Amino acid sequence: MTPGTEERGAVTPVRIGVIGAGAMGAGIALVAAAHGHEVLLADALPGALERAREAHQATMARDVSKSRRSMQEADAVLSHITYLDTSADGMAPLAACGFVIEAIIEQLAAKQALFRSLEAVVAGNAILATNTSSLSIAALAGACRNPARVVGVHFFNPAPVMPLVEIIPAIPTLPEIAVAAGTLVRGWGKTTVQAKDTPGFIVNRIARPFYGESLRMLEEGVADVATIDWALTTIGGFRMGPFALMDLIGNDVNFAVSCSVYEGTFHDPRYRPSVTQQRYVESGWLGQKSKRGYYDYTDGATPPAAVQDPLLGQRIVDRVLAMLVNEAVSAAELRLASAMDIETAMTRGVNYPRGLLAWGDQIGAAAILGEIERLQREFADPRYRPARRLRRVAQQGGSLLDD
Repeated sequence: MTPGTEERGAVTPVRIGVIGAGAMGAGIALVAAAHGHEVLLADALPGALERAREAHQATMARDVSKSRRSMQEADAVLSHITYLDTSADGMAPLAACGFVIEAIIEQLAAKQALFRSLEAVVAGNAILATNTSSLSIAALAGACRNPARVVGVHFFNPAPVMPLVEIIPAIPTLPEIAVAAGTLVRGWGKTTVQAKDTPGFIVNRIARPFYGESLRMLEEGVADVATIDWALTTIGGFRMGPFALMDLIGNDVNFAVSCSVYEGTFHDPRYRPSVTQQRYVESGWLGQKSKRGYYDYTDGATPPAAVQDPLLGQRIVDRVLAMLVNEAVSAAELRLASAMDIETAMTRGVNYPRGLLAWGDQIGAAAILGEIERLQREFADPRYRPARRLRRVAQQGGSLLDD
């Protein structure tokens, strides 16, 4: 049964399948169940389903303790979720699902194999969705006999909390499939944006300089980790500094996304990954989950002190922000998404203090262009390549928000 809409935009309830019971899959399952859907959460890995069940129970207990839900409401949400061990029961129980989203390991071959298996089970009009953060939707759709029903539906972690979902149709995806997927997740209280099927989509592509340029400054000796984080939070207004955020995400995950975007753009130097981050991954210094990353998270560790120099801090912010704005302008210029969806994605998906295009207008396109050109002269590196649209607005006036 394909998800439909009622007159006021409410989503017609359907049975939802979620493949992968890790943090993302378990979170998506909980969101769907909380909005009245019967959910099958499937996994074949030993212990994954039990961990997801325990996490769901803990979340509902916390909601009850904080008076967000009554005990009856929490019990009802949990009763909507069935935990399916596909190693024992196979995929057959998913046949009744009208919408199935996979959230398994970020490996193209594994996802393609899963989609081929799902096609043999689900109804011909069921929607097959992927929560991939950077892989090609076209490559996943191309593995299916009916690629027209495959669509990207990218949630952000943690799925129950983060409001943004990117909807990414591939070239073969029927328009009504993308519309139905967007309507469904908006019925779950999410904000949706539509992105082209390009490496990193909107958020993970535009956000690369936040990490990459900060790592570059660390490698150049411009400032240390604590100082760069201090500058971008205290002066820049970002909720978290890049190094604290990479430690939260996991250096392995962040590095993998950087590599995927770099390879997917045919080695565009703007997205070149950092050797420093590669070495952290190789050393097992993954961040909070390994107790060691750019910061030390072991018990009793003393956080490093930042050099709170306002002039140095402003130089750091100016450099990172110029690269971020330039990236957002480039994405708009290439029609990867509408200007408004780009603004929404960066404020709702990664909690930037304001939309980058509006931020660039406030600073001034000429000032942003000047900083990019200064970096280009200093480093003679093609990563510092001004977007044509940035140059045009700087020279002729107008707004970076204009589509």
